[in-house]
Amino acid sequence: MPSATPSPAWDGTEAEAVALLGWLTDPEAPRLCLVTGAPGSGKTALLGWLAAHGPRSGRSRRRAARMLVPLAGQSALGAAWTIADRLGVVARSPGDLVHALATSEARPAGRAVLLLTDLHAAAEPAALTRLIAELAGVGRIRLVVEARSGTPAPAVLRAEGRVTVVDLDGEPETADGVLVEPAPPLPDLSDPVAVCAADPLLVTTAYVTGAALAGVPGTLDGPEPSARPGEGTADEHGGLRTAWMRAGQSLCREQAPAERALVLLAALGDGADPRLRPALAELAEGAPWRVRWARHRGDLNPPWPGPVTVLGAAGGPLEGTLLVGDPTGTVRLLHEADASPAGRLAHTVPGRITALAPAPDGTVLLLDDRGRLHAVRGTAPRPPYLERLTEAVSATLARHPGTALAAIAGSVVVGDRLGSVHAFGLTGLHQSASHSGRVTAVAAVESETPFVCSGGADGSVRLWTPGRDTRPEPLAERPSPVVSLHATETPHGPLVAAAWADGLVELHRPEGGPTLSFRPGPPVRAVAVTGAGSLLVGTDESLVCLAPRSYGPSGRSGPDRT
Repeated sequence: MPSATPSPAWDGTEAEAVALLGWLTDPEAPRLCLVTGAPGSGKTALLGWLAAHGPRSGRSRRRAARMLVPLAGQSALGAAWTIADRLGVVARSPGDLVHALATSEARPAGRAVLLLTDLHAAAEPAALTRLIAELAGVGRIRLVVEARSGTPAPAVLRAEGRVTVVDLDGEPETADGVLVEPAPPLPDLSDPVAVCAADPLLVTTAYVTGAALAGVPGTLDGPEPSARPGEGTADEHGGLRTAWMRAGQSLCREQAPAERALVLLAALGDGADPRLRPALAELAEGAPWRVRWARHRGDLNPPWPGPVTVLGAAGGPLEGTLLVGDPTGTVRLLHEADASPAGRLAHTVPGRITALAPAPDGTVLLLDDRGRLHAVRGTAPRPPYLERLTEAVSATLARHPGTALAAIAGSVVVGDRLGSVHAFGLTGLHQSASHSGRVTAVAAVESETPFVCSGGADGSVRLWTPGRDTRPEPLAERPSPVVSLHATETPHGPLVAAAWADGLVELHRPEGGPTLSFRPGPPVRAVAVTGAGSLLVGTDESLVCLAPRSYGPSGRSGPDRT
């Protein structure tokens, strides 16, 4: 049994600590525990003790992760972004957080316990109370919430359903003896340098609530009227607020101002104040990427290409062309240089397209949502042997649906729901049982030694040369499903881009070199690498093109393994 003796940091009684541990270890207990008390009664200290408390030394018992999230001064949106990041999911809003946790395929080490302090001191206590009540219904987490007695939150949470209450109202200090921390100064919300250097949760709360620096003109704009999100007012601080709301979960992570400036620059729309872009670009000089271009919902010049579900960077007759598929099944062609329109792919595939693979001869192979293969011919005639290969793969997938698709000269690569990767080639069929669970993405590289990359619901990215054993060590592995994968040969050697369901994108060099990472903020739907070595990241409302500042061993890197 773990010891219930509180640490010196906790000034309450052992009975209260025992009550919390009893709730935590009781599988039949409510998922929500409410810690209440008057000011100075030790509520926050008790949650801090619980966050640090572990089994006795020498015992190897694994416990659920305990995550302390202060709510003082926070908006519901900022808290949702913080919780989502801690739990390895991506959420655009509080509602998205609840849905993501209820449907996520992530593999947490035990059920997480959220320790939420100072609910009564939040910027939006009512909205946060509603979010907490909804989170309590999600099976994979438990919540301990601190709220001061006499405030609305305890009564609301008690009325929502089953809740365990730990009341510290025994002998609290008087409210007059409680030291209240002064509110931190609000940054100038129109100054990109100030915003990137400030506490990101403070910035989020200010943008959400419409707070402004009274009487202090902004660096780029003067004071503006307050606004709530989505009310269509002009309080956008030159477009900075819109970009922040677009990329917020990434911006609220612990990082240097240069990294935050990069994310904010990539999220900036084409209607933003023209002074913002050079200011952010200068601040982002220390980041490992530079933004080549970015297109967002609402952009007009060039127009936003629409939501992204699949991406492809073509070679051969389509050299310099990007293929962008949307949820309706439409595949748009874009010029790689600036994402300007270049037409549409003429195909008759019904329903949703889950993968596309441009072949070197200009043919584009498509995988539909039933796991079946379709071929859209290019302008050049296809050799008969490639026609026969495509027909053979199509016939196979009609019987055994695929889950992922890639193509190189003379080969079609398919993943399946059982974790195997199949390379159909002119010399026969090669197979590898690469993953535990569904294969979610595959890529193939035509290099001196052709190889296949595969990503799975198990979170791993693996390399395989058909005809040989799969490499025993994964190229990358994380506790979140791989959602997209692409690889190609570049002047800098082969590059592999991978995206996970928790919003992280990584660019790998299989032959050795730094791993670069990027988090755009929203859920990533697709990634691709261009022939020049640029990274494409597609989301529901953005398509961003990044170029590494250096590819060599001395280049900057920003691996993100959390």
